[in-house]
Amino acid sequence: MPKAITPDSEIQALKGVGPKQAEAFRRLGVRTVGDLLRLYPRGYEDRRKLCTIAELVPGEACRFVALVASTPTVARLANRRTVLQFRAVDETGSVRISYFNLPYLKNQIHVGQTYQFYGRVTKNNYGLSMISPEMEPLVGDEAPEGAILPVYPLTAGLSRKQVISAMRAALDACGDNVSEILPPEVLAAHDLADAGSALAELHFPASDEALARARRKIMFEELFLLAAGLALLKNRRAKLSGRRYPPVDDRPLRGLLPFSLTNAQERVIAEGLADLASGRLMNRLVQGDVGSGKTLVGAFLAYHVIQNGDQAAMMAPTEILAAQHYATLEKIFAPLGIRTVLLTGKMPAAARRAALAEIASGEAQMIVGTHALISGGVEFSALGLVICDEQQRFGVAQRAALSAKGCDPHMLVMSATPIPRTLALILYGDLDLSIIDELPPGRQVIDTFLVGQPMRQRVEAFVRKQKAEGHQTYIVCPAIDESDMDELKSVTEYAESIAETVYPDLAVACLHGRMKSAEKDAIMADFVSGKTDVLVSTTVIEVGVDNPNATLVVIENAERFGLSQLHQLRGRVGRGKAKSYCILISAHTDAATKERLGILCKTNDGYEIARKDLELRGPGSFFGQAQSGLPSLRMASLATELPLLHEAQAAANELLAADPTLSASGHTALKAQVEQLFSTDQGNTFN
Repeated sequence: MPKAITPDSEIQALKGVGPKQAEAFRRLGVRTVGDLLRLYPRGYEDRRKLCTIAELVPGEACRFVALVASTPTVARLANRRTVLQFRAVDETGSVRISYFNLPYLKNQIHVGQTYQFYGRVTKNNYGLSMISPEMEPLVGDEAPEGAILPVYPLTAGLSRKQVISAMRAALDACGDNVSEILPPEVLAAHDLADAGSALAELHFPASDEALARARRKIMFEELFLLAAGLALLKNRRAKLSGRRYPPVDDRPLRGLLPFSLTNAQERVIAEGLADLASGRLMNRLVQGDVGSGKTLVGAFLAYHVIQNGDQAAMMAPTEILAAQHYATLEKIFAPLGIRTVLLTGKMPAAARRAALAEIASGEAQMIVGTHALISGGVEFSALGLVICDEQQRFGVAQRAALSAKGCDPHMLVMSATPIPRTLALILYGDLDLSIIDELPPGRQVIDTFLVGQPMRQRVEAFVRKQKAEGHQTYIVCPAIDESDMDELKSVTEYAESIAETVYPDLAVACLHGRMKSAEKDAIMADFVSGKTDVLVSTTVIEVGVDNPNATLVVIENAERFGLSQLHQLRGRVGRGKAKSYCILISAHTDAATKERLGILCKTNDGYEIARKDLELRGPGSFFGQAQSGLPSLRMASLATELPLLHEAQAAANELLAADPTLSASGHTALKAQVEQLFSTDQGNTFN
């Protein structure tokens, strides 16, 4: 008796799935039948309507029945290509059908035979035509009933028909045995379909209404799991006690500042100090636009910890940024008698040994570094506060590794990527949120312009104008070498070209992420010192590079970037007293591109830009899974499903209020799924 197929069965257990297909499925992340059932369609084709040829609409995909009216002919084209063509007709008109590089079809298509066709029709001077439509001979007098058919992601060695066939086999074998993750009371309260019905209708919907109901269930489930996991993390961390750091007199620190803190900075510092004095472990995100003064907030909290006798550490994602933070903090703390130490992976051995000794002994009170801070051999004397800058560049596990260097130190994470508050409160549900929504006085507005290729000479002249006035320019390119997309500006090729032909009398340098750290640091040091006039770079300059003398950033192929990323890149200038500019260059002249990039020209408000970016591109423009440490959403869109997200979050909070640890017998599957989603490479537990 054959073994029953379950969601845990290997994909090859399905009839028709051999070793080669199974390997292709594995490339799509599908190893089991259950994985296959969760391979969601990326779209659908509505084949329910049967058209006549006269009803075909150019540019749209459609289904029709027609008779082959001419003998198929095969013509040879250049490069050994072939095209097979014939004419199909019905009582309302005719269509020319073409298939490329399929000459054998000539013997399978018969004049006078009626076929059903599905494809996208085009129209030219010769009439209607269709290239490579799906075609099947008609059996009987009537066309088969149409349906809504799924469109799946594919890979080499796996056709759409094979995926559909395997999916039907999987649903037939165990569609009714799919375990339900959400508790019955949640399904009932929110009018959700059960798991088996939802998956069946998601893959092969009987109607638009059935598809909408299935999608709603799957999206709600994803968002519920996300909300429940974040809430469990926050609840667990809230139980952890932290060392109390009572407020100290910070007038000596304030007296060294040549300016007053903004109201927003004062508010966020007060929120952080309340955490430090509360006796519970601080786990706070400080979010602020470019130039809002997040580092100074971190410095004030570090000062209070240090004055209470413990150490503070700040981790930055790059050596350049770490060096800049070290310079800033050392300048602030040295007059106060506080010892600041830098630790990076590229330090000379002797300097590293000395830094490690000071950190271990407690002589080093403020420690700044890169990932080197979480490497082996780094021991702190009394680490009380961990500050992670540009937190989206670190996964949860990396932050946890630095925390493990101390005895449950307080955690402050900072981000210069503005995210709309409602979304941030949900996505960073495991963190308390502080927002610096005010820029320091005098922070200038950067004039931004969108131009096309015809303006290139004027842009080049403007670069020379900046040089003549004693200032410097960034030029940002999205690609690194010629093997990338042809129409993109290659940073290496472009830097060499403009150095030879456009600015032979200027000092031009090139910077990209594939360079070794020492080389990148040397190039940036030359730029900051004024030895370089024009720095051609990839987005490696996006985070933290600070050169007050740079007054112009030119961004090539600007349409390739998200608005939030463009805003970050723009923030590399405007850091000194001189007027600064950003020029976006794009060869794309369509209205949508102009409207999107035009947003940068209208506002310097990072939160307004983030809101627009979220609407246009979704949350991927803010962070990816690897950066944020959050599980990915396979169907739900945080950009378009905020109402459903709020509903799912409310449902998760209600359930957790009744069962805070999901320990009830009916919640076992839910807890296991949440732990699986949040445990991958992140070190999270909910016990």
